[in-house]
Amino acid sequence: MNTRTDTIVALSSAPGSAALSLIRVSGPAALSIWKQLAPAHARPLIPRRSTLAQLDLGGGSGDSALVTAFHGSSSFTGEDMLEITCHGNPTIVKKILARACSSGARLAKAGEFTQRAFLNGKVDLTQAEGIMDLIAAQTDLSLAAALATVRGGLREKISELRESLISVLAHVEAHIDFPDEDISPDTSASIAAQLAKTADHIRSLLATAECGKILREGIHIAIVGRANAGKSSLFNTLCGEDRAIVAPTPGTTRDTVEEWVTIGGAACKLSDTAGLRTSDDDIEQEGMRRSVKAAASARILLHLFDSQEGYTREDEAIAQRCLSAAPVPPTLILVATKQDLQATVATPPQSPWFHISATTGQGIHELREAIAAAIWRGDAPPVEGAVTINARHRLCLENALPGIQTASAGALSHLSPEILSLEIREALSALDDICGAAKNEEVLDKLFSTFCIGK
Repeated sequence: MNTRTDTIVALSSAPGSAALSLIRVSGPAALSIWKQLAPAHARPLIPRRSTLAQLDLGGGSGDSALVTAFHGSSSFTGEDMLEITCHGNPTIVKKILARACSSGARLAKAGEFTQRAFLNGKVDLTQAEGIMDLIAAQTDLSLAAALATVRGGLREKISELRESLISVLAHVEAHIDFPDEDISPDTSASIAAQLAKTADHIRSLLATAECGKILREGIHIAIVGRANAGKSSLFNTLCGEDRAIVAPTPGTTRDTVEEWVTIGGAACKLSDTAGLRTSDDDIEQEGMRRSVKAAASARILLHLFDSQEGYTREDEAIAQRCLSAAPVPPTLILVATKQDLQATVATPPQSPWFHISATTGQGIHELREAIAAAIWRGDAPPVEGAVTINARHRLCLENALPGIQTASAGALSHLSPEILSLEIREALSALDDICGAAKNEEVLDKLFSTFCIGK
């Protein structure tokens, strides 16, 4: 049975062949396992100092490795720990893992190293989540946001909210202890004002949820339009490389092609789709079905039309088809292509729309700015290092808010101190869930199961 007193081992660098690989061992048997891995190494390891050693992997095989020992509270996990940097041959890695397991360790579960760091008080739950965000960050903005969380930015904000509520709770419970003294009107007004201010700070944090989601998950942008409207040319231009085939023959794109790009500081999954038109070709029809499916899941639609032909009724029908397929209406950006050919027959009734040429680069900068504005809903991108919340934090804050609002209104309407205390304590409990003070086993197992093995 897996327990938190076991010694665990895992590959913490990416799997596969590499110049070097990093293996972690953590738990009470870590240092004794070291002696099994390098029996010829007579000198003890000096904590937090790398030592070159010859590993004995059995059967006459071995490897030269750099080994660093961390004792107890000085390690990432808060327990005895080894970090072994060996040559990045998968066979060597497997032999080290096998030797460690035969010497008393077991393979770690996903996120188990970080989970132990949390349980041993090395990080709180927000910092643990920040570590995963740090690993997964795809842009400078998402990296800065993750670092802010790892460094305790969100924890500090939650701590400030807690301190404010605890201060109010102390006043309220003082009146519970001395029931003969009613809460004066001035004190009630002060309590209500402080609680209202705390509620405002919670709303400010809640307002960062959408930015946090974009920074963590990115955003989906689909390029749609008639066949031969220039979709693949724009796709290649935004990607900065020739990812999609471009040809003058209509219907060249038969399947959805996707690539991640950075626009406005956000990671964007860009989809080049098959042109929408009437066709008897079964393969092209399947491609068009996939186009509509991609449009339905996109947050932003770049609807392209050929400026030589103008915006036609067919284009209107395509826009309606794509918009009606989406469960949540996406932002529609109309783009007139092939402006280098100098011809516009008709313009779309909607606005704004953009003139571009993928050949000359005309209008591409303006289009990128329009996409960035659509990503952030017209606001500026978050400042680098700004604290943002995730879906779990959002739920906890939403759970805390009603109690604070009820207590604030109740203070003015002379609600009994016992009820005020109960509402404030429930709000505090919801805030404690953000940093993991309650250590709910089910929540922890679910959260850390999303981590990588070895993290």
